[in-house]
Amino acid sequence: MARQGLSRALVTAAWLSEAVRAGRVGPGLRVLDASWYPPKERNARQEFKERHIPGASFFDIEECRDKSSPYDFMLPSESHFADYVGRLGVSNDTHVVVYDGDEVGTFYAPRCWWMFRAFGHKEVSVLNGGFKNWVKEGHPVTAEVSQPTPAVFKARLNKALVKTFEEMVQNVASLKFQVVDSRPEGRFRGTELDQGLESGHIPGAVNIPFHSFLSETGHEKSIEEIQEIFREKKVDLSKPLTATCRKGVTACQIALAAFLCGKRDVAVYDGSWSEWFHRAPPHYKVSELKRNK
Repeated sequence: MARQGLSRALVTAAWLSEAVRAGRVGPGLRVLDASWYPPKERNARQEFKERHIPGASFFDIEECRDKSSPYDFMLPSESHFADYVGRLGVSNDTHVVVYDGDEVGTFYAPRCWWMFRAFGHKEVSVLNGGFKNWVKEGHPVTAEVSQPTPAVFKARLNKALVKTFEEMVQNVASLKFQVVDSRPEGRFRGTELDQGLESGHIPGAVNIPFHSFLSETGHEKSIEEIQEIFREKKVDLSKPLTATCRKGVTACQIALAAFLCGKRDVAVYDGSWSEWFHRAPPHYKVSELKRNK
């Protein structure tokens, strides 16, 4: 039974397709497309309008965020999140399934998954393999946009799942929790630019690029494979762990992977490198290309 509970963090395309066919998408089961792409590359909302899973709604991460923050995609307030997902027909009793259309299989969906968990929602799952594999396997798609009946969602932020800049600074000295960075190795090491920023990492962080947890098809690797990846990097899942990345998105892949292994309390540093780069003192930014000034 415990294994089934953990795997609830993922649902298969076959399971969701059966739910769609059986007409179960509604107040008790909501499907959300959480795709986001760089504006010059793809238009997530337009692609959703043209083709999506029947009954799905579009979760716009540009709208469901703290727009007053100088950093991308920071968590919104409890009231903002509650109002936004309520308008998508999500109540506290709804099972939410999230997916995205990225070519790697899953990119932004784990961020949406983590956001729901951070605001106290437990019945939330990621579609394993994403929309890419949904289409590849021949499951139904539609251009029809559903209009879900608004629901009441009560949000309560679980601060244990979110780390602030101040907590990350304190941890450099105290080492109270492990830090795993999900960015590509070159950005972690500081040998390549990170979306226009000089790159590098937080002192003491370990690098596990998020795609390490995905198979060649874009599905999550097995629990045994995920556990081995953490072991190889000497990350102890029995101890406190915080994930970070560029802007708090792929860090959620670390949280999801650990959750599948039974660790449900991984925190995410919401500001991640975009905040750390601008706020941390120079000696707290580790880079192989750091120049002496």
